[in-house]
Amino acid sequence: MTAVLKHELKSYFRSLTAYVFGAGLLLAVGLGAMLYNIEAAVSNFEFALSYFSIIFAVIVPILTMRVIAEERKQKTDQLLYSLPITTTQVIVGKYLALLTVYMIPLCIVAVYPLIFSQFGDVYLLTSYGSMLAFFIMGAALIALGVFISSLTDNQGFAAGIGIAVILLNYFSVSLSEYVSTTAFGSVAALCVIILALGAVIKHLTKNENLAYGVCFVLIAAIAITCFMDSTKFEGLLPGVMTRLSLFDRFTGFVNGVFDMTSIVYYASVIIFFLFLSIQSLEKRRYN
Repeated sequence: MTAVLKHELKSYFRSLTAYVFGAGLLLAVGLGAMLYNIEAAVSNFEFALSYFSIIFAVIVPILTMRVIAEERKQKTDQLLYSLPITTTQVIVGKYLALLTVYMIPLCIVAVYPLIFSQFGDVYLLTSYGSMLAFFIMGAALIALGVFISSLTDNQGFAAGIGIAVILLNYFSVSLSEYVSTTAFGSVAALCVIILALGAVIKHLTKNENLAYGVCFVLIAAIAITCFMDSTKFEGLLPGVMTRLSLFDRFTGFVNGVFDMTSIVYYASVIIFFLFLSIQSLEKRRYN
């Protein structure tokens, strides 16, 4: 795993990937600090983090698009399978390299609250608590990007899908408000999500029966529940989208609430998508 970590770090810093990512993140936080704090004449650093958090939709796919997709395109992933390490160690090593690249600009950003405190009252606990949540949220998005990269050998396609998925998560709460809050609207939206899940299962396992079976069971469960008490689905979608949104949970930290359930949720997302990435590589390894 250490060898994979060192190899990945060398490749990132020998190319422009790490520098573009770091520059994009520092630029976003810097603009957020300028537009929110300087123009409003306040010193709330934590709001600078949330002001341009949408930048993740661009910089995370740029960072993660090549992590596995390039290996598959150049067929060098076959060399990884011949190494005396497990697939789990390969994925974890690559992921730790990505986190290292992510942490470097954040170490620079960590100095900002101390600078701000020289010119106003800064709540350092809230600022650094928000920075911790910012780091873990970014780590969750990076894990998502690794999984998307494991599904294809086309870097451009991986980046495009990554941007779309992160933007969907960013705007999910506001978009859900445009969906009918009736039981029918929620059921229809959930069926679409289940079909998308079935497509992912089919791609990962190459087992159509499993994918169709999962979709059938979930849709049947929804149909039975709706038949027994359809009121349970009224207004369900906005609540589900709020709970699933990575960005909406970050708002609580910005407002000074250190929510451990959100930290656990971020950690669960990281583990879930790293697990899927491992399964994706395992499937290719034995095919």
